[in-house]
Amino acid sequence: MKYLTGGVEPPGDKSISHRYAMLAAMAEGTSELRHFAAAADCRSTLDCMSALGASVKVDKDTVRVIGRGSQGLKSSWRALDAGNSGTTIRLLTGILAGQDFTSKLSGDASLQKRPMGRVVSPLRQMGADIRAREDNFAPLEIRAAKLRGIHYKMPMASAQVKSAVLLAGLFAEGLTSVTEPARTRDHTELALEEFGVNVEKHGSLIQIQGAGSNGGGKLQGRSLDVPGDISSAVFFIAAASMFPDSNLLIHNVGLNPTRTAILDVFASMGASLQVVSLRSAHGEVVGDLSVKGTSLKGGVVEKEQIPLVIDELPMLAALGPYTEEGIEIRGAAELRVKESDRIAALAENLRRMGATVDERPDGLRVEGRKAGKLRGAEIDPRDDHRIAMAFAVAGLAAEGDTTIRDADCAGVSYPTFYEDLNRVAER
Repeated sequence: MKYLTGGVEPPGDKSISHRYAMLAAMAEGTSELRHFAAAADCRSTLDCMSALGASVKVDKDTVRVIGRGSQGLKSSWRALDAGNSGTTIRLLTGILAGQDFTSKLSGDASLQKRPMGRVVSPLRQMGADIRAREDNFAPLEIRAAKLRGIHYKMPMASAQVKSAVLLAGLFAEGLTSVTEPARTRDHTELALEEFGVNVEKHGSLIQIQGAGSNGGGKLQGRSLDVPGDISSAVFFIAAASMFPDSNLLIHNVGLNPTRTAILDVFASMGASLQVVSLRSAHGEVVGDLSVKGTSLKGGVVEKEQIPLVIDELPMLAALGPYTEEGIEIRGAAELRVKESDRIAALAENLRRMGATVDERPDGLRVEGRKAGKLRGAEIDPRDDHRIAMAFAVAGLAAEGDTTIRDADCAGVSYPTFYEDLNRVAER
């Protein structure tokens, strides 16, 4: 391949789409959500909210939701299926914990292996009645309960746990607050404010006032645009950076400050990356990114950076063999319990391509280009969308053909990824 050129727009941000859909379903009136993520994960959220009584209509990338009001969700006659989506199951657990009916919530085989205790524990402190398999895994049974506000000091940085507690707080008596040990993405706080909830922030403390038996905070339907997903844009940043003659423009990228740490990592590696326009949309920051090919030096991602770049780590690791110094990831044990064991999946597939990899319990070290050029191989992404896309990019500059098994798993977050990558790749 020669280089990447032209323009590409990533799909709507998954994290924001999930939150907008959930809040719209609990709002009074109609919400219109434009550029909504086409990801299978977000479709799982729409299906769950529809099963809980909201009216959901999808027209291409626009979703219209007629909400049920803060007390209007109704019991589903069947178990709610979160599919492969950790965001869906964890955030929805917070919402369902405060309802006056029983719900059952599960997902696919991969999701049923992901830990839920981190969400269940604080919700139980609020009075939730939740039963989990082995007290840690889906399927979950969430029974009717009266919630009370708590102050939860999070033992680990997790936007999903924070969000579950805050969403439960909409239905709790009194004040619900969360203190984060490290900053995480703040899409839930911004979305709550957009839908009309008063969110107070004091440093690492976030708090909302619930309304207890009167229902949660009053949410109002909104007309909103979802920014492009920066985690999807990262695959194109990496691909363009690998080829010296690349000149790529990535349009409409969400540049929320809690998500742009990955751009700082690329900049520290020597990437030629520039924000060419910047604007605000519904509390979120949006811009266009210009990426040119360059020689990347590599570097180290430290433990304190991990919560802010967790979704982008597979691409960084797969980029390691194309950098001067290689890439080392530390303190990222959380990668072991994502859609797959991403540390193991990265190590196995990089070695198949001829890379030198030191796999560790909480990360890995991938040697740079001096260790030798990668060769094409058959990749097993373990049904993990980010692993599949990362190795599709790594394969662009490898010698010989790379085959991604079960490549369609990319549709969990980016259904048109391969089509978009082919369109901007000059051969």
